[in-house]
Amino acid sequence: MIIDTHAHYDDEAFNEDRDALLTSFAENDIEMVVNVGASLKTSENTIKLTKQYPFVYGAIGVHPSETAELNEENFKFLEENIKDEKIVAVGEIGLDYYWDTPEREIQTKWFKRQLSLAIKEDMPVIIHSRDAANDTLVIMKEAKKEAEMAGKKLRGVIHCFSYTKEMAREYVKMGFYLGIGGVLTFKNARVLKEVVEDIPIEHLVLETDCPYLSPEPNRGKRNSSLNLPYIINAIADSKNLTYAEVVSITNQNAKRLYQLEK
Repeated sequence: MIIDTHAHYDDEAFNEDRDALLTSFAENDIEMVVNVGASLKTSENTIKLTKQYPFVYGAIGVHPSETAELNEENFKFLEENIKDEKIVAVGEIGLDYYWDTPEREIQTKWFKRQLSLAIKEDMPVIIHSRDAANDTLVIMKEAKKEAEMAGKKLRGVIHCFSYTKEMAREYVKMGFYLGIGGVLTFKNARVLKEVVEDIPIEHLVLETDCPYLSPEPNRGKRNSSLNLPYIINAIADSKNLTYAEVVSITNQNAKRLYQLEK
């Protein structure tokens, strides 16, 4: 069955039909969803969703564009709640230079703090990186060394991967997965298609980032996990695999990523 490794079902776009949509997943071959926080509030919402639905797991963290809200006092929320049994990752965290707010120094400070939290708690990370390829990689390599010095391992997924195949290879060498979503189906996604062709499927996981980034033919509409078959077919075509093979391999990848084998 299919696993959506990155969704935002707490978003207001789902307010009218959230329960009906989520409870339809089993009959649509969707086994599991990881809902991902992007702020303190959405992280709190994520925790609530994991309590309500057995098949929903969560990640908590503060997106780079929201890091101005963080301070030493409210950072404790993440430190305390990362221990919840259904929270499986720290994220989404990283750098976003597209909007370039808040200041890069603030983004960097809290990116590093959240990476350190993940290392301390031996949790995978979900990395958001937009127009910040080199700075993200430098910080990630520093964090990898920090983890090794502590006798631990930095691991996780580069969400909505948007860089070159050369950059993809760097992350694969570090043991990371790449999150592949609806962008793969876009006509102008040449670079991402090269990445998917180049990187072994054992390092790819499925994601929607819903309600955003709907694949073709639903581009521009609200996204949901029900659109994952379009992404699966695109990967299957690229890798010369069957639909069932892509589902099976990415299912196991997702479970290893989030330590959900049991």
